[in-house]
Amino acid sequence: MSADRPVGELLREWRRRRHLSQLDLAIQAGVSSRHVSFVETGRTTPSRRMVLHLAEHLQVPLRERNRLLVVAGYAPVFRERPLDAPDLTAAREALRQILRGHEPNPALVVDHRWNLILANSAADVFLDGVAPALLEPPVNMMRLGLHPEGFAPRLLNLEQVRGFLLPRLARQMHRTGDPHLSDLHAELVSYGVPDQLEPPDPADIALPVRIRHRGVDLSFFSTITTFGAAFDITLEEVAVEAYFPVDMSTTLALRGGTGSATPDTAPSEQAHLGNGGGSPRGIRRS
Repeated sequence: MSADRPVGELLREWRRRRHLSQLDLAIQAGVSSRHVSFVETGRTTPSRRMVLHLAEHLQVPLRERNRLLVVAGYAPVFRERPLDAPDLTAAREALRQILRGHEPNPALVVDHRWNLILANSAADVFLDGVAPALLEPPVNMMRLGLHPEGFAPRLLNLEQVRGFLLPRLARQMHRTGDPHLSDLHAELVSYGVPDQLEPPDPADIALPVRIRHRGVDLSFFSTITTFGAAFDITLEEVAVEAYFPVDMSTTLALRGGTGSATPDTAPSEQAHLGNGGGSPRGIRRS
């Protein structure tokens, strides 16, 4: 979204992105539809409070709320601190505890563009054998998963995973209006699009990720965890993706050290990855 456009136009775009009429938004926000119309057309200059109020009901991400404020002539209110900032020590430690506590199963922290921030050592299951160029920071997990030189060749249900990830990314792209996600989606589509989505297996409880690792077939499903009610842009945009074994054979393989994970191994503190062997490098272990 361009900062050169009036705030009313940007708010209208967010409203349409959420598939709301002016009346719908007015009812949700507790204002008149006439006022919403006047704001969108520029006949009324919204107050700082009104910009934030409408943005809240439109579920605008914090980063974009700051942009709306700036366009409207106000100072941004939401801070964006790096994850290693002193103010985020508690949040950073919480992420480490989640990653550490999840071993020997893989878990990783990604940002809103699916770039890898942190990972536990069990996540090496996904990094082993990947082309070195894909492991140079920033490591993008979407790219890593679908690139022909990523771990796509080891995915036993590649088309099923691809058929899930591409629409998921498209929805996120539409929801956020992030041009970087649009570029990423176009890149991933260039790797190939499934002709027909595979029907889900009735025995599956969620989309499985079936991957061959060092001659052993592993099967996972994943969960996504985010910070609740975050007021910092960085925290709002990070998510923990934790992988759980689907079957006992995967559980036993991980416990037995098929991956590099061991129960007492701490998570990496930074995602500087990539070397000639396709395995992680430069990862500090706490």
